[in-house]
Amino acid sequence: MIWHLARPWLACVGALALIASAAAASDFMEPRGDLTLTDALSAALLRNPALQSAGFDIRAAEAGITQAGLRPNPELGLTLENFGGSGEIRNAKALESTLSLSQVIELGGKRARRVESARYGRDAATLARDSRQLDVLAEVTRRFIDVAADQELLLMSRRATGLVQQTFNAIDQRVAAARAPEAEKSRAAIALGRARLEEKRAEQALLSARRQLAALWGSAEPRFGDAKADLFDLPPVTNLEGLMARLKGNPDFLRFANEQRLRDAQWQLAKAEAKSNVTVGAGLRRFEETGDTGFVMNVSMPLAIGNRNQGAIRAAGIRRDQVEIEEQAAFFTAQATLFELYQALQQARAEVGSLREQLIPQARSALSQTEYGYERGRFSYLELSAAQRELLELQREAISAAATYHRVLAEIERLTNEPLARDTNE
Repeated sequence: MIWHLARPWLACVGALALIASAAAASDFMEPRGDLTLTDALSAALLRNPALQSAGFDIRAAEAGITQAGLRPNPELGLTLENFGGSGEIRNAKALESTLSLSQVIELGGKRARRVESARYGRDAATLARDSRQLDVLAEVTRRFIDVAADQELLLMSRRATGLVQQTFNAIDQRVAAARAPEAEKSRAAIALGRARLEEKRAEQALLSARRQLAALWGSAEPRFGDAKADLFDLPPVTNLEGLMARLKGNPDFLRFANEQRLRDAQWQLAKAEAKSNVTVGAGLRRFEETGDTGFVMNVSMPLAIGNRNQGAIRAAGIRRDQVEIEEQAAFFTAQATLFELYQALQQARAEVGSLREQLIPQARSALSQTEYGYERGRFSYLELSAAQRELLELQREAISAAATYHRVLAEIERLTNEPLARDTNE
């Protein structure tokens, strides 16, 4: 059933990710035979095009940490003085050449701040990957539900075609026996034609849904069989307050906590950049005129008179404060979305219960009574056809409501990043 199979969401982010990395070196096996949601999720994690670049972002961020930890390179310099002039210093008689080596010494903990900022950037890339994985898992679940729902609709369409065919055959016999007018046979033929068209539409919808699902693991042609799911198994979920408490476990909100740390590290780095570095150099000077050599040494540092990096410090502080406002706005939006999804979930459950427990049994009973009465001339063909359509419409509504329940449930799980029901088979 769908939700039993939807439980691997969290495991897919962890355990199935390990499976994906372990199997990356081996040939990808296209899902075949009956397809479970676990199979679909695993295939998508292995081959989904949207996830292929996530590892590159993280590796690039790791390289950024390495670069941030590097010290400035020493500088080799050569200075030539007192040559090519006039008089005594023409040509190179009074040449003074200096070979020096200098090194910038960073003060204020700049290197440590750079590394800290780069590490938070790496963490942000990791959270972005996790968020992208959840998006893919949610989309796989939605498309898997679409396939399961379209399978049910196709089966129902075939049963409907069979029912209308039986009715047509019965009317054909009645018309041949002069017990019914020819117009009834024409109406029955129209109904049969419409039923066949509806069955054809259901077949096309299922083919499209199967391709849409297979595309998530990079396959142009689906090779799997039926999607193994029970649409009408609707697992209960916790109350709304419990769901609200789980919101901040989503990578989308963990990103804000990491972003806050990243912005604070950037602010600290901007403050460290305000402290001037010291450049220390030493070298040898040769006097061409006398052939003598001597040591030279220099120490220099900028004078922080006008530029104390105050603009960058202020900008970093503003961006740091901005994160908190953005988090609050996103959280309020997520709460409103979760409330809306929860209401939709309860509505879908109520619809499925009402349709399957009350309306559909009543429609079956009404159809049976109408068929009985029609055989005895108490009801017209139009009344019989209306009873058939009513039952089929209610069955379609039940399938749609059940599929909506599972789609909404998947959206809530995406939002809370937690499974909402346990497998009763465990």
